[in-house]
Order: sequence, then C-alpha cells, then structure tokens
Amino acid sequence: MFDQEKQAVEEQIIAYLSENDIPLPDEISWLPIPFSGEWGISTTFFKTAAQEARAGKRVNVPQRAQEIAAGVAARIGTPPGFSRVEAVRGYLNLYFSAHQFSRRVVDTVLEQGETFGHGAAKGEQVMVEYSQPNTHKPLHVGHLRNMIFGAAICNLLEAAGYQVVRANYPGDTGLHVIKWMWNYLENHAGEEPGEDKIQWMGDIYTEANQLLEENPELESEMRALFRRWEARDPEIMSLWEKTRAWSLDGFEQAYRTLGIRFDIYYFQSEVEEAGKQIVEELIARGLAIDERPEGPVIVRLDDLLGLKEEKYRVMVVLRSDSTSLYSTWDLALAVRKFQDFDLAKSIYVIDVRQSLHLQQVFKTLELMGYPWADRLYHLPYEIVNLPGNITMKSREGTIVRLEDFIREAVRRAREIVEEKNPALRAEEKDAVARAVALGAIKYPLLARDNTKIATFDWQTALDFNGQAAPYIQYAHVRANSILRKLEQPIPGPITPQHELHPAEIELIETISRLPDEIQKAAAEYKTLPVANLAYNLARAFSDFYHHCPVLTAEPQVRNFRIRLVVAARQAIANLLNILGIPAPERM
Repeated sequence: MFDQEKQAVEEQIIAYLSENDIPLPDEISWLPIPFSGEWGISTTFFKTAAQEARAGKRVNVPQRAQEIAAGVAARIGTPPGFSRVEAVRGYLNLYFSAHQFSRRVVDTVLEQGETFGHGAAKGEQVMVEYSQPNTHKPLHVGHLRNMIFGAAICNLLEAAGYQVVRANYPGDTGLHVIKWMWNYLENHAGEEPGEDKIQWMGDIYTEANQLLEENPELESEMRALFRRWEARDPEIMSLWEKTRAWSLDGFEQAYRTLGIRFDIYYFQSEVEEAGKQIVEELIARGLAIDERPEGPVIVRLDDLLGLKEEKYRVMVVLRSDSTSLYSTWDLALAVRKFQDFDLAKSIYVIDVRQSLHLQQVFKTLELMGYPWADRLYHLPYEIVNLPGNITMKSREGTIVRLEDFIREAVRRAREIVEEKNPALRAEEKDAVARAVALGAIKYPLLARDNTKIATFDWQTALDFNGQAAPYIQYAHVRANSILRKLEQPIPGPITPQHELHPAEIELIETISRLPDEIQKAAAEYKTLPVANLAYNLARAFSDFYHHCPVLTAEPQVRNFRIRLVVAARQAIANLLNILGIPAPERM
C-alpha cells in the first residue's frame, strides 16, 4: 500500500550501506509494527551485523546492529509519507502519518474494489483436488468439510495471486457401483430419477446393501454382474455410463447450491489401465515385488529407503487377482495431472486418515524419479461432528443427507429472518434465508483449524451476535443501509483533518491487514485466519457504527466516514467471497 515510499527508503538504506562498506542484504524485509495508536513498519540490521562478524570484523552484533540502524535513521531523516523514524535495539522503525495512512487505506480499497486484498499474479499454476465423491452413492454431511474447505482454499490461493485449477476426482468404479447397478436391474429396471437425483440414487444404494445383508445368497448374482463389468459387457457399460451421468447431475445440483465449481474432472475409470502399466514398470525396475497369484504386488518402501524404523511400511499396488485399487489409480492420476498441466503444486484435500496412503504414493513416485514428486502436497482435514454424535454410514442409510441438511439450515434461517425483518417481501426473505443458511453451514467449518475436529451446532452457527457468519453478514448489511440513505454520490478522495476516533482507527487498521493476512493464509493453506479476520472486521465496523456518526457528522468528517463505510463494506464482502459466503444487501 505504501510501496513507493518503502522503495524510496530502501534506496537510501542501500546507499548508506554501500558508502560505509557495510554488507548489502539480499533483500530488505519489512514487518508491520504491532499497532498501538499509530501505524508503522520495521526492518532489522542484525543479519547485516552478523555478516560483518562472519567476515572477520570484531563486532558485538546487537551493538553493531543498533549502530547501523542509527546511521540509517540519521541519513534518511523523516521521508515523505512518514511522521517519524527511530532506531531501537537494531531495528529501524518508520511510522506513518495517521491521516495520510487512513486516506491511503480507504482510497486503495475504493480503487481496487473486488480485488482489494488480492496479490499480484505469481505466474504459478496450482491444482487443488477436492470433493472426490463416489458416484451411485448419496452426498451427506460427511462430505461437507472437504467440499467447503477445498473451495475456500481455491478462492484463497486465487486471491493470493496463483492460477488455480479446481479438480474433482469422483470414484466411478468399484464394488459400490456394481451393487447399485445390480439392485437397479433386479428391482428398478427402467426407472429414472426425478428432480432429487442424489436422494433417489442413494436410496437404491442403501436398499442394495440391505438386500445383500438380509439375503447373503444374492451375493452370487452381484458377483456375476461384476464379472460382466470386468469383461466390459456392452449392456453393462451402457447402463454404467447412463447411471453415472445421473449421479454427476445430482452432484452438480449440490455444487450449484453451495456455490462450488470445478475446472476439470478426473475419473478413477480413466486412470485404471494407466495405473496397471505403472505397476508393471515398478515390477520391471525392481521397485515392486510381484507375489501373484498367491499374494498381491507390493512396494516395500521402508526397505527400498533403507529405513530401520517403520515409516512408510508396505504399499499394495495390485491385488492378487490383478485388480486395481486406490494406490494403483492415485499413482496414475498424479502422472496424468503433470502431463495435463505445468503445476507448481498439486494439492490433495483429503481426509487426515488417508495420510499414510498419500505418503506412500508420493514416496513411490519420488523413487520412480518423477521430478515433480516434491510438488505433491496432502492438505488434510478432520471429521465433522453433529449434535448427538451422528455417525455417517451411507451403507446403512444412517446418514444426514446433504440436501436435507441444507433445507434445515434454510428453514431455521427463514424463521430468524421472519422475526428480524417481517417487512421484507417473501422472495427477499427466501433469498436472505438462503444466504444466511449457506454462511451458517460454511463458517463453522472454515473458522476451525482443518486438522481439528469440527463440531457443528445450529445455535452457534446462526448466532447474529457471536463469532458466526450471520454476524459478519449483518455488518455488511449495516454498511449498505447507511449508503442507501445517501442523497449524494460517494465523495471523492479526502484526507481526514479531524481527530480520528479510536473506533475509526481500529476499523482502518483491520481493513489494512487484508493483503498481508491473505498472503500468510495462502502460504499456510489455512482458512482460519481469513475467517477470524472477517469476524474482527465485522466487530470493528460494529464499534464504528455505534460510536461514529456518519450522515449527521459535519461535512468534512461526514465525507471521510462515508468513504470509510464503503471501504469497510467492500473489505467484508471480499473476505466473505474468499470463504464462499454470500454478502447480502438486506437481512
């Protein structure tokens, strides 16, 4: 935000160091000074002093760092845009003029709009693979965290400046598909799904499991169908293609509801044969041991790596009957991704319980010599608990279906909207209820560290006064309500001349943190910092709303505060957008 001013200071620092034969740093790093009533940035000269010591110069590093900082401070004086400069314990601290800083923050937000907080393009392509549902099975609440977290990570990385490829990897082969098709042919032949495709297909899958459990003798029929599948019987393959399309259509309905999209789909069926070819290569190169038909094909990773303690263990890459499994498919999928795209990173958003499996896959690819193997990254997440410790088991049908869960969220949100704003038209109430419901569903899962178990609770999720999405959304609505009352265009840029209220200062400070916080969160693949910042920004705006009159203030104060409200509204919307949460105009 103050790039020009920082660059001018950096040039003077380099000049001072050069003139005094002091080692030049590779780069000058700036950190924000913890806010305590004024804004500032700081850099240190400890590394520079340490370089001199390593070069043989007899110096006390802390003392020498302070000498350099003091010399630089004397050289640069008080540069334009700053209110004061100080050298303290080896640090050079530069403080901004509060009024200039305030104007710069507000002007920057209004100039950049929806891109405020976003970083410059990094020229790097990153793929994020997430969702990965099994076709022919229902979507349930157990799928939510993967979908919501993965989508938010994509938004966050894009905001940070990466080119993101959103990838989905549905499981469209396996015993679950055969079970479904067997039950369909036996009991539902000729039927087609209605509007709710996911529920209809889920019901057939659950019924198939119940029939097989109650009548074990039917297993032979299902196995016979599996043999037809293995032989690529045209009739069975045609049924598979048609029913898979139904399932994918159902998934797409859910994705649209949640505001989730994908750029590319990979399917297990597409990488099955390529995976078997990789296994043959592993055997030929002595990296895998072929124990067929008595046993499977295995990769003894710890032995290959010469590890004395167990770490990677043994990975099975083909069953004894030569059928493939997840490791077979995942080896081929990784290769396929790097054939299709020039990726700086391939991120797998997958359950933490698959950590060992992915470590094995990544290490095997490294042993095969793929140069991109170190660019594979597992981003794990923990499970979601519901009140009552509900267990998700689609096989038994004891699940909370995703659509049912969303409908319940909308119903509860609609009741709150009806109570808080009965004057809204019915269609507006419906739109607001859906926006509030989506926020209530998503925020608790994104405001919790992904490696921690998330517990969902309706009362907390729909809290308009606590750390929840409705509270943040309501701050956006409040800002919008002020601006709707304006009887003039948004004022032009203005430097405030009045003494800034503490609530104004806090709001400006919080807004100014967006660019750095987004970069840090993206570097760590964390949504929690963004969720926390969104809440802190909403809280800062609420304090401002209560303590700082806007429309009734004297003209110059009024004009600055109007622009500050616009900036706050935009900043809140930008953070909500990264989280995939709607920013409603009314509530």
